[in-house]
Parts: sequence; structure tokens; C-alpha cells
Amino acid sequence: MMNAQYSAVSGMQHEEPLLFEHAHEAPESINLPGVASEIPLTLDAFKRKTPPRIPGLSEPEAVRHFVRLSQWNHGIETGFYPLGSCTMKYNPRVNEQVARLPGLAHVHPDQPEDSVQGILTLLYELQTWLAEIAGFSDVTLQPAAGAHGELVGLMMIRAALDARGDQHRKKVLVPDSAHGTNPASAALCGMFTVEIKSGPDGRIDLDELKRHLDDNVAALMMTNPNTAGTFESDIREICQLVHDAGGLVYGDGANLNALVGVARPGDMGLDCLHINVHKTFSTPHGGGGPGAGPVAVNDTLKPFLPVPRIIKDGDTYRIETRDSQSIGSVLSTLGQTGVYMRANAYISAFGRNHLHKIAQDAVLNANYILCRLKDVYHVPFSGLCKHECLLTDEYQEKHGVKTLDIAKQLIDLGFHPMTVYFPLIVHGAMLIEPTETESRETLDAFCNAMLEIAAQCEAGETDMLHEAPVKPFRRRLDETQAARKPVLVWQE
Repeated sequence: MMNAQYSAVSGMQHEEPLLFEHAHEAPESINLPGVASEIPLTLDAFKRKTPPRIPGLSEPEAVRHFVRLSQWNHGIETGFYPLGSCTMKYNPRVNEQVARLPGLAHVHPDQPEDSVQGILTLLYELQTWLAEIAGFSDVTLQPAAGAHGELVGLMMIRAALDARGDQHRKKVLVPDSAHGTNPASAALCGMFTVEIKSGPDGRIDLDELKRHLDDNVAALMMTNPNTAGTFESDIREICQLVHDAGGLVYGDGANLNALVGVARPGDMGLDCLHINVHKTFSTPHGGGGPGAGPVAVNDTLKPFLPVPRIIKDGDTYRIETRDSQSIGSVLSTLGQTGVYMRANAYISAFGRNHLHKIAQDAVLNANYILCRLKDVYHVPFSGLCKHECLLTDEYQEKHGVKTLDIAKQLIDLGFHPMTVYFPLIVHGAMLIEPTETESRETLDAFCNAMLEIAAQCEAGETDMLHEAPVKPFRRRLDETQAARKPVLVWQE
């Protein structure tokens, strides 16, 4: 049954109308300051023809509306967040305190270098640590998110290929289990992607890879561990094959949480790696941000790193803004400083001698869930997993219950669902990542809920699963219609 720490929805939570439905005063009753001067003729076409439709509410009513909405939200501070392929772990509050120190939080990106030596020291220290952790020679902190880092990595690969006269190489090989942003990043760099089919074990098929290697290959984009939660055990041979064909290897570091302090992607043969520091090193990014995606590179790509870049000169630091071979600037500042301060604090808390505990505990927790659930849920790929475990609805589908039903019933049992229907190569996929921050009690509570759902299927109690969730105010929404035809304007 449901663990006590995940109680049912409180009776104090209320259905919340829209602001316009709350409003008890006409929009015309809202007083806004007038324009002091005439609007220039060049802007005349932008003048409003009708008054703005602002709902008439007092300050307490508006504040209470948004606070009540916030109480509907699920976040890492309110409960377990088992999203696979998207590490969502508890963010220690000491990291928040560090990031909010006045000398860090109030720094302006345009301040003179001599007035920001402290934060430049911390940023340089972080990029040095990231290079060592990932096994590369240098790092850029500019990319503002993982997908941005992915784009920057391919931009540097493109520049390196052009510099050696390989402008014709435009084919990027992408495993069928890869993240969906890969083709977009390649296209923005003037390249195109070719899908590589996975083998029966969920890993890259070497024969399939060899079949696509030719003089047009620019790069292989890969995630290791991959999105099925398995480690690419042929990683060294894969990198060597691509290099022998004249291509480079880009690494998606979204799953670095499984390797940090234990294994280094650079030692495996990769040429560059973007690192989701907001995943591996704190700052969970639910709600769309913030994030950061620094890119680590080897000596082959180092000359093409973007600027500005922090350079150490003796005991001081300066910002280098010019480099003849650089791909240029990809962000107006050095990077997402607040995220980097949290990452610096997180790494500092573990230190060189204990950083490996992140990966060890993350892998242990994922395999604990796998071992508890493998007898009642289908496991598509045999063997131990890394930081996340992959299950399917194959056993439950025989009773008319699908992955979506299981996910919705989890909500009624007090848990945020896992990632569903991803990776796309696995039918009815359920991808679960517990991270290293969850206790055994939390993992047991989640597993007990999953076991309860499986037992309901076996007992033929499927009606409640098809109806779930019944406790939230919003139940089964038409997500497809919401995405394709969003209603963005209030209509009375």
C-alpha cells in the first residue's frame, strides 16, 4: 500500500478557476498610468484599438490564485521524481545558499575583470574540475543548456573538419535510442543524420555501424550509458572505427551521473562531451530551467572552443574574447553563473576522494528497483542496468492495461510517474531513474506501488486503472490536442 509519506490529496486544496473567472470587476476599472507624450507616427499601427483585458482582482486575490496553483505542482522538494533519461535529484540547500551569496548573486556580467576575480576563480576552478572528471583537456562554460552544448559540440566538429579540408563530410550517425535534439543540431550545422539501428541488447550494433562508415561521415553522436540504461561496452572499438573512417565522436553527457568519479568518457575515445551540470551536479531543472551544458573537448577540438573564455595569468584571471580558430561566441556571457556556483558547491562537498559515491549510489538504486520489479514487469534487455532501469508493459498488456494506465495509477498512489514510451525503440517503455539522493524507504514505497498495480492487473481489477487518476483536479487530458491546438486567449 501507499507509504505514509505520500498521503492522499489534502481536502484543503481547492479547484482553481482562471484569473478571468475570478474577476469581479470590469477590465475598464483597472487604472494604468497614461503615456506622457504622443506616440510617434511610426508606432501608430501598434496602438491598441480596445482596452487591455486585464482581470479585475485585488492584490490578495491575485497572490492567492498563484500560490494555490503552485500547490498543485509536483517538485523534487515535495516527492520522488523518477524520470528516466532526465536526472531529477534533490538539490542540497547549502548549494542554494552559496549561489545566493551577495558577492556571487549580485555580480554583473559587464563588470571590469579586476572587480570579479573571485567569481572568475570559481568558474575557472569548475571548468578545470569538469575537464578532469570527464577526461578531456579543456572546457567551455558558455552553452546555456544540454541541447545548446550539443549544438556547440557539433559546431566545433564542423570547424575542425573544415580546417583539415574535409568540407564534404556531412553525414552524422545517430543511434536509434538517441535524444531527439540530435538531428536538429546536425541540421543547424549544415549536416544530416543517418539512424543506426540498435542490436538485440539495446547497444550499438557494430556491424550496422561499419555498414554506414564511409568518406562522408563527419561524426557519430552517442550517449553512454545510453537511453536504455545500458553501458556501451564496445565504446573503445566504436570510437576507433569512427576515427579510422575520418570522423569524430560527439558524446551526450546527459547520463554522466552513472559514471562520475568512476569512468571518464575522454579515456574511452570520445572527442567531446556536453555535460548537463544541472543534472549531475545539482540544480534539478524541472519547469524548464535553469540549466547549463558546458562542453569538454580533447586536443583535436580545443583550438575551436568558443569565446569569451577564462584565461589564468599567474595569480589573476582575464576574459579572452578573440581567437583566430574559435567558432566565436555562442552566448553573450561566460555562462549560467548561478548554475555553475551550485555545481562548484556540489563537487566541493564530495571532493576528489568521494565523488565516485554519486555514480555508485545512483547505479545501486536503479538496480535495486530493477531487482524488485523484474518478476512482475517485463525487462527488455537482460543484465544489470546503470543509473536507470527500463521496464515495459508486456505482461500487463495481456490484461488490457498499458504503460499510460500504470503511470496514471501511480499518481493516485502518490507518486510522480516515470518517463513513459521512451526510448522509442522499446514498445510500452517505462524508464525509471531514482538517482543517488533517494533513501531505501522511498524506493521501497515506489516499488510497493508498482507491485500493487501489477497485482491489480493479475486480479482483473483493471477498471480502476483505466479510470486513473481520480484524485487530482485534472485527470486524463487530451495531451495531443493540447499540444496541437493550445487555447492561449481567454474567451468568455
